[in-house]
This record gives sequence, structure tokens and C-alpha cells, in this order.
Amino acid sequence: MSEFPTNPKKPNKLKREEEEEEDEACREEQEQVLVALVEHRSDEIERLKHHISNYQTKLVEAERSLRDSKSKLAHLRHHHDDGVSISAKKDKPFRTPRNDKDYASPSPSKTLKPCDSSDPRSSISKSKAKTVVLKQKTDSPSEDRDRGTKRKFEQKEHKELIRLIARNSSPTTVKCHTSNQISSQHKRKLRSLILCPVNEHLFATSSLDGMVSLWQLQPGRLAASLLSTTDCLSRKQRRWAEDMAWHPSGNTLLSVYTADDGDSQISILNLNKTRGVTFLENKPHVKGIINNIKFMPWEQTCFVTGGSDHAVVLWNESDDEENKWKSKTLHRNLHSAAVMGVDGMRNKNIVLSVGADKRIYGFDVQVGRADYKHQIDYKCMSVLSNPCDFNLFMVQSGEPEKQLRLFDIRLRKTELHSFGWKQDSSESQSALINQCWSPDGLYITSGSVDPVIHVFDIRYNARKPTQSIKAHQKRVFKAEWHYSQPLIISISSDLNIGLHKIS
Repeated sequence: MSEFPTNPKKPNKLKREEEEEEDEACREEQEQVLVALVEHRSDEIERLKHHISNYQTKLVEAERSLRDSKSKLAHLRHHHDDGVSISAKKDKPFRTPRNDKDYASPSPSKTLKPCDSSDPRSSISKSKAKTVVLKQKTDSPSEDRDRGTKRKFEQKEHKELIRLIARNSSPTTVKCHTSNQISSQHKRKLRSLILCPVNEHLFATSSLDGMVSLWQLQPGRLAASLLSTTDCLSRKQRRWAEDMAWHPSGNTLLSVYTADDGDSQISILNLNKTRGVTFLENKPHVKGIINNIKFMPWEQTCFVTGGSDHAVVLWNESDDEENKWKSKTLHRNLHSAAVMGVDGMRNKNIVLSVGADKRIYGFDVQVGRADYKHQIDYKCMSVLSNPCDFNLFMVQSGEPEKQLRLFDIRLRKTELHSFGWKQDSSESQSALINQCWSPDGLYITSGSVDPVIHVFDIRYNARKPTQSIKAHQKRVFKAEWHYSQPLIISISSDLNIGLHKIS
């Protein structure tokens, strides 16, 4: 027996090593599970924080609305007791929608359908389209038309649309029934298309020939009549208007030009009787093209301009007839390149600006500083606030197939969704291509370097157009969604105006 000794230590050692390996594998597995659990719960906390922020914002808005209602009730009772007629308050919150209506939502469809004039559904009954005629206030016409600083606005409620973004796996398309093209009668390429805010039948166009044309939609027909054409070239350089905006009163059209060589920066076309053109003497921009002009969606009548001199300028309307518009430079050093687009948020007096420097700013006019800052990886070319969700805005970027980006003014450095389109004609992105929100805030129409109108449903989770409508022979600069009629109006480099009946 002594010739064959046994060694019990070796199996025990192997057993311990195997147990250690099993323990290590078990520990690694537990660690992976815990890491995944930590990531999951961290994401859950971030989502809850986002929901809390949303509810806190809603709570503040609800409390403010309650205070406003209580104040109005007390004001009403006070004047009723004293036998005094009720007058409009001077200091109202900056809630300034210009039309309060429910726009008919398109019916769902999974197919993309271009316009077809032979479509048998072209004879749409009037009951399917909800049309609201906006009438100008006539209580004191001279005061409202001339000054405009104490206009009365229709109340419009905030609608929560951000929660709907990219939630649907299938698109809801817009039915385009018939289209008609009419000659713009401009001699050079069109530049601007705007709708009259108080008369649903009027719209205006401008082009590189320097002319501004006033059009009237023909009731019951897919057509428009040319009412007038006015020479609006600048005084010195005889330049065309880079952009136009319609005064909220509907009586004047404002155009912007350039700041070079002391030329006129802003013109005003009076549409009342004489249709005369006047030029503002005030010249706050110091150089380069003025790229954009927008009236702010606030009670106080004012507009904002953004220029190639990196400046964003606020223009307030005053009672001084000799100095009707008083300018104030909001900022000149935030952007390091040309300001390409400006707009205003509806629930706050914040001016949005985007530039070729890839930066996005939200400037609080009352506080006097930038409240929102963000930078993307491509140059920005325009910005549009949503007409229904007062926290949502869109930025057009220069990135192919990701041209349109959605943001929440409450969330810094956070992109909600992006979408875009492929281009067949050219790879370059043009700042002359513009977008427009639908009245219900759920759709965006966009022009294209191709002869089509792209339509995007923000509820669709894909990054491509919901549909593309064949609209013109050449590139489409803009497709404006009419605010009260089932109609899209477009302009193109083929020198035609497109009228597209939708539902």
C-alpha cells in the first residue's frame, strides 16, 4: 500500500478553482444585469423628470390662466356695479393667435397620392372644409388701422402636440384633389409668398423683378385674380425685396432689402387707396443683406429682422407719425455669422433666431438675454414656431435628408425629431426653400429643389416625407398652407403660382 500513495490535495485545488471560476462568471453576469438595470432606471428617471417639467409648466400656465380669469371677473363686476361700459385691458398676456379654429384633420391613408386633376373626388362638398372668415375689427377703424398697437386678438388655446411627435408607425396623408397653375406675371424668379392675416381671399407675391403683386382668390373656383402690381425696388441700388411680411391689420406690406451703401432697409406698401410705397429712415443694420422679417405673435404690434451683419433687431410700432417704427437691436454678437431666420414664441416674448453659424438662440425681450441656446452640426436657414403648441418650433438645416428639426423651447440641447428628403436635381441645400406649418400644427409643407411639395406629419416616426405632391415644372420655393381654406398655395421658379385643393 505504501507503494501507491494518494494525494487528496490536488482534486481539492481543482475544485476550488472551478468554484472560483463559477463565482467569477456569476459575478460578471450579475454585474451586467445590474448595469443594465441602472441604465434602465436612469432612463426612467430622466423620462419622469421630463414629465415633471412638462406638468410644472402646465401648472404655471394653469395658475396664470386662473389669475387672469379672476382678474377679468373682478374687472367685469367692478364696471358693472359702477355702470361703466367694459373696455379692453391694456396689459394682457402675450397670447396672440390671429385665428381660433379647428382645422379638419386629413383622413388616414397609407398610400402617397400626387395631385390628379382627373380625380373624381375633386367635387368636395363644402361641408367637409371648415372655413372661418376673419373679419377686421371695425369699432374704431382709423385707430386700429393707423396705429395697430392696441389691436384685439382672438383667444387661442395652447395644444399639447409634442407628446404626439414620432408616435405613429404609419403616416396620415393629405388628400390633394385638384391643382391649378396660374401665371405669376412676374418677369423674374419669385421670392416671397404671404397671406393676408385678416382677409382670407388675399395673398401677395414678390420676385427678383422688384414688383409686389396683390392677388385675390376667386370664391368657388381654384383660381386667383391679379389686383395690382407695385414697383417696390429700393431707392439707391434698386434692389428687390429679400423678404416680406404682412402687417397684422392687413393694411400694409413691409419688405426688407440690404444695409449696404446706405440703401433703404425697409419699405412699407400701403394697400388702402394710393398703394404708395414709403421707406423707413431708420437703418439699424450695418451691412449686408437683411434675410428675414417676421411680425411677432404678440399683442403689442412689432416685428423682428435678422441680417447678414449678425444682428437681430426688434421694431416696435408707435403713435409717432413721423417715427412710426422704433428699432432696438436685441443682439449683434451672439451669432458669429449671418442670421438667416427669426420668429417669435407665442406664450412668451422670446425671439428665436438661427444662423449660418449653426446656432439657435431664444432671446427673452423682457429680461434682455438669451434664455435658450443650442448648436447643431449644420448651418441653419430658417425657423418656424408651431401655431398650436406654444413650446414647439422647427429649424431648417443644411443637412441632406435631415433638413427639418423639431425642438422644445423648454428642453435645452435636445432634438425631438428630424426628417428630410432626398434631392434628385441638386445636392446643395438652398436657403430660398421655405416651410409652412398646417393650421392644426400637425403637418409641415416644404418646397424643394425638385418640382414637388414635400408634406411631413410630425406624428409619423419615419424620417422621410409623408408624401410628395407633384406641383410644378421646376423647383418649388414655398408651399403656404391656407389658414382657413382647404388650400395650399405654392410658388416656383417656373414663374407660376400653384393652387392645390386638399382635404
